[in-house]
Amino acid sequence: MNILYVASGIPVPGSLGGSTHTLEVARGLAARGHELHVVACSRPGWAGLAALARPVSAQLEGFTLHQIDVPKAASLFAAPLIARLAAAIQPDLVMERYYNFAGGGLLAARRLGIPAILEVNALIVDPPVVFKRRLDDALGGPLRRWALAQCRMAARIVTPLHTTVPPEIPRASIIELPWGANVERFEKIADCRLQTADSAGQSAIPTVLFLGSFRAWHGVLDFVRAAALLLEQGSPAQFLLVGDGPERHAAAQLAQAWPGRFHFTGAVDYHDVPALLGQAMVAVAPFNTAPHPALRAAGFFWSPLKIYEYMAAGLPIVTADIAPLNEIVRHEREGLLYAEGDITALAGAIARLLAAPETARTLGSAARARVVEHFSWAHHCSELEQIARQLTS
Repeated sequence: MNILYVASGIPVPGSLGGSTHTLEVARGLAARGHELHVVACSRPGWAGLAALARPVSAQLEGFTLHQIDVPKAASLFAAPLIARLAAAIQPDLVMERYYNFAGGGLLAARRLGIPAILEVNALIVDPPVVFKRRLDDALGGPLRRWALAQCRMAARIVTPLHTTVPPEIPRASIIELPWGANVERFEKIADCRLQTADSAGQSAIPTVLFLGSFRAWHGVLDFVRAAALLLEQGSPAQFLLVGDGPERHAAAQLAQAWPGRFHFTGAVDYHDVPALLGQAMVAVAPFNTAPHPALRAAGFFWSPLKIYEYMAAGLPIVTADIAPLNEIVRHEREGLLYAEGDITALAGAIARLLAAPETARTLGSAARARVVEHFSWAHHCSELEQIARQLTS
């Protein structure tokens, strides 16, 4: 198949979760023999009116990348350019990542009379407590109407959790499909940890790792506070925080009380992630939905990329006991679960793994086996391919 994949406002290559998702889906479908054309951007932000003249196109890892540098909130301004691109490449199918102000790919598919798949990775209609929803309501609901229009233009909607999609949309058009990990990329790191007695997990100074975008619901402050409890109790561990985001400064301030025990990398290239995970003995995903009204309203709809990558690297995981996290990481099988927001319990779970290296290795091995079988990008792309074939046959 010839597939046009539109990811407006997503930098590819890039360090965001959306960047990884877009890259891996495009690469995975291309590896299955399909011709992929990806619309993304080179960097967030505005590159001037010249960005709307023509995309900057190049070959990247088996697919053609077309970069259109317009702000994410102005994605619809690129719709005519996407339409011209679609007319030139004549795809059999269009896939588009949902965004409030996107939809250019769906419009192009409708114009060409071809099917479209809408990827939904967040709640489409915000709950009333969110300012954007209140503003939309005050204006008469234009964002909600456009969101529903995008859903109706799609032949299928692919999302980790069906509750992201408004109830007006028939459930029969929705397919729940989680994200994944590039298990091959992490294979060497996992083998080293699980087969070598002198692996990082067995070192004299064990490392506990957090990877994320440092947003409030990622729980980075909970992680630093739990780490501080362990250090007060005399733990020899060090704590590696990979990524960047709004909570970075507050986390660094909390960590100042323990000089030399916390290490912040800032945002890192996707290719550097396996080596950083290779330094760890335990990986933590301390999600806390309290600061995120949409997660409270619809359930935990984020497909946890970091958890899949922890698993692919053969790491035992400590995460919150909420669905679907507790269905991916099962308590005492691939990691340990704790009550969401309970910092003492989080510290206790980390301490338990630090005190039992063999248990940590056993859980990490089971985590690696589980992600390879159920949560790889290859599996994700195989499912996408089946959906696409049904729509184009």
